Amino acid sequence: MSEPATRKDHERKSASARRGELHAAHPDGGIRLAAHVRDKAETLGLAGVPKTASVFWSMGNEIDTGPLLKILHTMGHRTALPVVAKKAAPLIFRLWAPGDALADGGFGTSIPAADAEEVTPDVLFVPLLAFDNDGFRLGYGGGFYDRTLEMLRAGSDDVIAIGVAFSGQRVDTVPRGPHDQPLDWIATELGVSRFEPEGAS
Repeated sequence: MSEPATRKDHERKSASARRGELHAAHPDGGIRLAAHVRDKAETLGLAGVPKTASVFWSMGNEIDTGPLLKILHTMGHRTALPVVAKKAAPLIFRLWAPGDALADGGFGTSIPAADAEEVTPDVLFVPLLAFDNDGFRLGYGGGFYDRTLEMLRAGSDDVIAIGVAFSGQRVDTVPRGPHDQPLDWIATELGVSRFEPEGAS
């Protein structure tokens, strides 16, 4: 295993433990995060024309995304959940709205029913273990979101990636590789902020 990969594995373990502490300390984190997204809708490009927004179904000690899904749906956006189609491939997305049935997606995840409409999102709310000031995230190691964002960004300049986390998941620097895709925004229980592209003055 390469040095960067070994470092990422070590960072994932410590980041997961830290997130567990934050989850216990901020049980209302998901509600507060969703309210910030609603309040910053215009800034985020979520006001006016309805968007198709992908939101992961939170599991374990991830910040609760249920309130975010409800607020986006109430705002008139089409909401979708990510689905792992196959290993080492981009994600697919199926429409899902609060109240719709959920199926077992494996690994503790929940996904829409198999007959739900497949869509391409304009906005992706992305899970993470840690994030840094440059907008890079530490994911779970499967590379699904990096592949997905690379594919979507190749087809459109308008795709928006918003990390979803507790504010305490910020670190100085996330170990990164050549295929890691940066986030455009981060949303936490404390607010929403934009990352400046590398090289921007």
